[in-house]
Amino acid sequence: MNISEILRPEAVKVPLVATQKQAAIFELVDLLGSLGLVSDPGRLRTVVWEREQQRTTGIGEGLAIPHGKSPSASGLVMAIGRPDTPIDFDSVDRRPVRLIVLLASPPDRTADHIQALGRISRLMSGAAFRERAFSAEDADTLYRLFVETDTAVVR
Repeated sequence: MNISEILRPEAVKVPLVATQKQAAIFELVDLLGSLGLVSDPGRLRTVVWEREQQRTTGIGEGLAIPHGKSPSASGLVMAIGRPDTPIDFDSVDRRPVRLIVLLASPPDRTADHIQALGRISRLMSGAAFRERAFSAEDADTLYRLFVETDTAVVR
């Protein structure tokens, strides 16, 4: 699975309007809804937010990967947002989040969901990649960074 298979250019937003965790998550869910990738954004909001309340998805190094499974997802879908100002996400390293990658899938796509989470984590593990992502000036630049880097990693 490649990032290009689950991420559309229109599902990348730079900058996010939101300045708080819940609003940022909802903004990305609503973006997926506006693209027709989620049939019931309200339901996905609830699922992702309930998951976030159980344990933060702020995994450290400036990254959060909120995620959830819902029948309203058309398949494995992703949205990425970069806020202008880092957002407190109650991250494990107590540092604010500079990039949010939202992942959603139908309940029957657990293996794909886990594989995608791992792929995102591997991409973001490189300090040079993270800094390029954090400093992307626009959505197109951020989208191309993810797709091109992911493709290069596969080769």
